[in-house]
Amino acid sequence: MSGRRLRIGVDVGGTFTDVVAVDADRFELVAQLKVPTTHHAAEGVARGIIDGLLQMLRQLDAGPEEVAFIAHSTTQATNALLEGDVARVGVIGTGRRGERWKARIDTRVPAVTLAPGKLLRALHAFVPIDDDSPSPRVAAAIDRLEAAGVEVIVASDPFAVDDATVECLVAEAVRARGLPATCGHEVSSLYGLRTRTRTAILNAAILPKMVGTALLTASAVRRAGIDVPLMIMRSDGGVMTVDEVRRRPIQTMLSGPAAGIAGALMHEQVSDGIFIEVGGTSADVSVIRDGQPQIRPARVGGHRTFLNTLDVRTLAIAGGSMVRVCGQRLVDVGPRSAHIAGVGYACFAPPGSFAAGAEVESLQPMPGDPDDYVVLVTAAGRFALTPTCAANAAGVVPESAFARSDPSTALAACAVLARVVGGDAATVARDILALACAKVVRQVRTLIDEYRLQPGGIDLVGGGGGAAALVPHTGALLGVPWRLARQAEVIS
Repeated sequence: MSGRRLRIGVDVGGTFTDVVAVDADRFELVAQLKVPTTHHAAEGVARGIIDGLLQMLRQLDAGPEEVAFIAHSTTQATNALLEGDVARVGVIGTGRRGERWKARIDTRVPAVTLAPGKLLRALHAFVPIDDDSPSPRVAAAIDRLEAAGVEVIVASDPFAVDDATVECLVAEAVRARGLPATCGHEVSSLYGLRTRTRTAILNAAILPKMVGTALLTASAVRRAGIDVPLMIMRSDGGVMTVDEVRRRPIQTMLSGPAAGIAGALMHEQVSDGIFIEVGGTSADVSVIRDGQPQIRPARVGGHRTFLNTLDVRTLAIAGGSMVRVCGQRLVDVGPRSAHIAGVGYACFAPPGSFAAGAEVESLQPMPGDPDDYVVLVTAAGRFALTPTCAANAAGVVPESAFARSDPSTALAACAVLARVVGGDAATVARDILALACAKVVRQVRTLIDEYRLQPGGIDLVGGGGGAAALVPHTGALLGVPWRLARQAEVIS
């Protein structure tokens, strides 16, 4: 044993899983690596975590007993909500005499838009609470929701923040059937039944996936021989245990971005500026003011929640977002990413892949998605055109950036699409970048207005493996200076 102590951070993104090790005494970065996020493995994303941890320990020639602390942050909850990959939710609202009419209305929450064409629409049942036992009526409500195919149920009672007896009764009955359950009072202690129910619905929608991931991740840590308890990053920058994730997975909703902001503050010492963390699936935009991150209630699909988070605006655009074509027109970029579709980035294809014989095909990345996403089919495989490809083709990616590829390969890929949409390769690259970065520019300008920032004094800092795909051109469109953080690809 060397006697050193290591603090390990694991960040599971939509495309890559990052593992970093910091000397616990000197707080110096001693190792970093990336492995693909293993969405389709039998063990899920835990497979990539195990691989990353074991590779890290071998790289450092370290034993698992040297790990003093391990924390996990993830964009999985955020990406699930952005892409609409959520569980089917049912709500059992309850109310006593005198409050039933309003409780019935406030627990029937309108559908929340998660992504284009993807709605989170909770099924609703209402149980009146009288002097007798409500158990038979609760059982009947569970029967109806279960028959309708719900996968998780929310218990929501008007005054559960003061007396949680009824919500707990409903939740226990649900769990006795083998279904996951969440309660409004577990998610928030604030009054406001409609908003509390909506927050609980979002919590429930990601509960099965996030609890499963947390348990698999904790198991992965143990299988790597690490005995210290796994801690999960919260969206406010703190940490929580796996048991807490069972009740409030929504607290992890922005844990990946929270870790990135912490990295920007500590590693880059940003005092006033905009921090943009770009992964393969989503980009997170946040304000740092007077050396402090900003905190406010999270909004999902334009709806307010009772979740206080760092003010991070998550966009369904990133380095790996796929190009979409309708007819002969380039219409959008994202929200689906190449990794989710199971294809590579065109700019990282083997040299010469697009010299001859490449074809453009449309596909539907996931069931229910539009079929206007395109891939380039070559003898070397199937590849997506992405903002990373466009940025490399346009020559705006710094040589030292993680997203850097061979510009000639990126240009050749853009030339294939140009045969369909017209123009030349350079024009296609610029058009892809314009569509992608316009989404970031709109959000940055909104933050500048909301926080009354002076555009001339903004420090635009990019982090994440895909930062070089979006941040340079975004800075150019805004007319402000930009820079990529040191070790940008693992800053979170």
